[in-house]
Amino acid sequence: MRGLILISLIFFSFPAFALQSADDGRVCAPFRGGIVDPVIIKSMLQASEEGRLYRIQPKGSTVGFCVDSAVGRVEARFKGVQGGLALRREVWGDESQMLVMIDTNTLAMKRDYLQNMLESEYFLDTYTYSKILFVSKKLWWRNNDSAFLEGILTMHGVTRPVYFNVKITTIPNRDPQSIADIVVTAKSFIKRSDFNMNELTFLVDDSVELCMRIEAKLFKK
Repeated sequence: MRGLILISLIFFSFPAFALQSADDGRVCAPFRGGIVDPVIIKSMLQASEEGRLYRIQPKGSTVGFCVDSAVGRVEARFKGVQGGLALRREVWGDESQMLVMIDTNTLAMKRDYLQNMLESEYFLDTYTYSKILFVSKKLWWRNNDSAFLEGILTMHGVTRPVYFNVKITTIPNRDPQSIADIVVTAKSFIKRSDFNMNELTFLVDDSVELCMRIEAKLFKK
């Protein structure tokens, strides 16, 4: 059971690299064409053949962020999340892989005027940078349900290392039609200035909290 939990965790991140695209039926379609190293794509495809690939369930998954501002705490989330996870052994390790992709044009929040600002060239610049990409590198377990995840985050045209604290909850798979086998939550803090978002510092704090809630299910052909 722990092996299943671990696999699903790496799968977390950011939507499914093993996920099938609406316009392209191939596994890992969103990550092909040089978006992700072909060696990683090959690894994910092999995991699919071996029955070791897990898909992020977009309807039950969200990636969001929180930041302090002059108007209070600002919270927002992205609806367009896809990705996948491959398990290569009974526990997480360097041979396991997680891919996540986010569509920045799916940003949603309660206050429209703030959403327009976050989408503008002053912050995310969603017109120019329509995707956020996360590729895992390594995972360290602290106990049976929490771990420390290292990976590479590409956002706003900049690629930086990032580290997440993660927790995993297993869902008993009694119903074959159940939407997920596990739920993964992850949190991290980044500086927006590290990703060349340096505008309006007098209005918005530099420190941003990233929050994810991912539901994942074993991929079956």
